[in-house]
Amino acid sequence: MSRSRSIGLVLAVVFASAAPAAFDAAAQGAPPAPPVQVANPLAKRITDWDEFTGRFEASEQVDVRARVSGFIDSVHFRDGSLVQKGDLLFTIDQRPYKLAVDAARAEVARARAQVDLAQNEVERAEGLTQNRTITARDVDQRRANLNSAIGSQQGAEANLKTAELNLEWTEVRAPLAGRVSNRRVDPGNLIAGGQSGASLLTTIVAVAPVYFAFDISEADFLRYARMSQPRADAARNAGTVVEVRLADETGWGRRGKVDFLDNALNARSATIRGRAVFANEDQFLTPGVFGRLRLLAGESDALLVPDTVIASDQAGRIVLTVSPENKVVPKPVVLGPLNEGLRVIRSGLSREDRVIVGGNANPMIRPGVQVTPQPGQIKLATTN
Repeated sequence: MSRSRSIGLVLAVVFASAAPAAFDAAAQGAPPAPPVQVANPLAKRITDWDEFTGRFEASEQVDVRARVSGFIDSVHFRDGSLVQKGDLLFTIDQRPYKLAVDAARAEVARARAQVDLAQNEVERAEGLTQNRTITARDVDQRRANLNSAIGSQQGAEANLKTAELNLEWTEVRAPLAGRVSNRRVDPGNLIAGGQSGASLLTTIVAVAPVYFAFDISEADFLRYARMSQPRADAARNAGTVVEVRLADETGWGRRGKVDFLDNALNARSATIRGRAVFANEDQFLTPGVFGRLRLLAGESDALLVPDTVIASDQAGRIVLTVSPENKVVPKPVVLGPLNEGLRVIRSGLSREDRVIVGGNANPMIRPGVQVTPQPGQIKLATTN
């Protein structure tokens, strides 16, 4: 055997023995499949709620205007304070109205004297007719004078009541209990009163109870209407319990009742107006404040996952799952509301899906990546 051929055999043996070692080294240097925690979606029977936006409104509101004209003499309230029904708010200069009452009383006294005189003349005439001293025509005339005097007395008494009423109206009182706005007229100003063109003095809104006005879409309204009784009445019957939360609140701690649903849908917006009433015992709810209201819509079986596992892509919301081959698979989902701290999944997941609930913050966790699944858990987290 030649020298060159011997060298070739030695090299072949060396490469043959080194190849498995090199392959093992390459295999040991490859990154392992990243670990993730997986769990099946939590199946639960939930109460479905429909949510609506709206604003609080005063259950009663009054523009305070004077019924008589005159100069504002004094103001008896502090701007923005709470007032009770009948509290004195403004006083209009009473002097001309007191004089009018005195004049009306004097006119009543004069009319009564005329009645007494006419009554005596009638009685005297009736006595003289027996001996034919005066004629029957004279008696009839005196009776007519008596009736005229009685009519004048009644008119004078009516004028007295009107003057007394005008005097009473110089004291502008609160027509309802609530919170008063600022005064629009200061003392010393001349204001106009009466049924038309009366000056606005202030406004009062009732603070308890308070209304919450909201709009129901035509689709929701039809769905309620097609429900079996008694749930069909949830959209119309007074007394249906609703819950509301304010813009800075996370829980549904305020409860009220539906007390009104309009009789027709708005042709432009395709919505129907609803209203709920809240006791507002602490007087915290203020007319004009924005809020969200939820109305009971029934019960259903649902799948729930933590909000943290929900991601977004160009098509919408997705949830990352692990396939039987331990590869990451994104699934498009339709989201529902929160329920006891978990997000309701309307569609897109099944009970058997293994949802990645931990380790998904790893940038290596992408669709199609091989992972090492580990058991995780989805827990309810009740919120107030």
